[in-house]
Amino acid sequence: MRDLLKPEPIHVPDDVLDDLRRRLELTRWPDDVGNEDWRYGVNGAYLRELVEHWRTRYDWRKAEAAINAYEHYRVEVEGVPVHFMRRPGAGPDPTPLILTHGWPWTFWHWSKVVDPLADPAAHGGDPAEAFDVIVPSFPGFGFSAPLHDHPDMNFWKVADLWHVLMTQVLGHAKYAAAGCDVGAMVTGQLGHKYAAELHGIHIGSGQKLTLFNGDRAWDLSGGQPIPEGLPADVHDRIVALDRRFAVHLAAHVLAPSTLAYGLSDSPAGMLAWILERWVNWSDNGGDIETVFSKDDLLTHAMIFWVGNTIGTSVRTYANNNRYPWTPSHDRLPPIEAPTGITFVGYENPPGVTTDRRVEHFRGSDRGAWYNLVNLTAHDRGGHFIPWEIPGEWVDDLRRTFRGRV
Repeated sequence: MRDLLKPEPIHVPDDVLDDLRRRLELTRWPDDVGNEDWRYGVNGAYLRELVEHWRTRYDWRKAEAAINAYEHYRVEVEGVPVHFMRRPGAGPDPTPLILTHGWPWTFWHWSKVVDPLADPAAHGGDPAEAFDVIVPSFPGFGFSAPLHDHPDMNFWKVADLWHVLMTQVLGHAKYAAAGCDVGAMVTGQLGHKYAAELHGIHIGSGQKLTLFNGDRAWDLSGGQPIPEGLPADVHDRIVALDRRFAVHLAAHVLAPSTLAYGLSDSPAGMLAWILERWVNWSDNGGDIETVFSKDDLLTHAMIFWVGNTIGTSVRTYANNNRYPWTPSHDRLPPIEAPTGITFVGYENPPGVTTDRRVEHFRGSDRGAWYNLVNLTAHDRGGHFIPWEIPGEWVDDLRRTFRGRV
């Protein structure tokens, strides 16, 4: 069936771009007095600067051309529309590899690692370690839309779709998988349910697959108070971690549709909501443009905007909770596929230094979920690992699969 697929380059209609420009011109700005330090959320002056760049200088057609340097396909998998980008492997026997993003990621967050993974010889690597790289848009994100008939999409259902995509649509008997953010949970589910058909998995965080189960899935603390008597720096790290993730988790799990009305109508509002995550989750030293240029930020925002997918993207959180994960077997570890993990310093748990990160994870209840074969911790890098430290991600992933494919 793979030979019957025909590439379909990305092309956004002119009328969509014209509508966007009008909406940007008509933005009604709130009063943002006293928010120079971003204490109340996204700073209005920076957002205005970014919106003005979007309206007057940003060139989607240039970004679209860069995206179309790769093959793009649109297929239906079990009735769900799926877009994926492909970079064919350049080597004697490339290994099929599927890369899964999370929120507020897009498929394009993988763009810095696709070429080195597919053509290692051109990047100082061994051509025997080439991958045939498949990068889908998560259903309900970007160009994998609309989801009119599938309002219940969540991470473990996506794993089922990916397995059908890789084995039936693309015809691979065995494949490799990698992912970050919620994409790491999709990948973990593949390693749980379909381990026999995977060479292994490589992920950017090692969560339990039960993360979204329960009545308080929107609260990372589980409703527990911060313990008394902690060193001040550890206490502050716990508070900072809660603040980094609490807002979007609560809104997405509890009322995604309410949020979606505003974000789907206002490009400036949508940009503000996802910009706050890019700012707070990346290791940027206080300057987001050291990680994402203005054009980078806007290209990712455009991928959400042009297909009107911000609403379905945020709903996946609620569906992770509404349709809780259940095991497919009772063997241990639950995720039997050989697993590699890349850890980054910006996401070190409170009180844990980078040199202790691997040991800390191995001894945790999360570590017991995985068949761990390759763990690496880096001082540098934030939540968007393959974008922020692409070279380290590629090296780590290669080690995970070396000798297993």
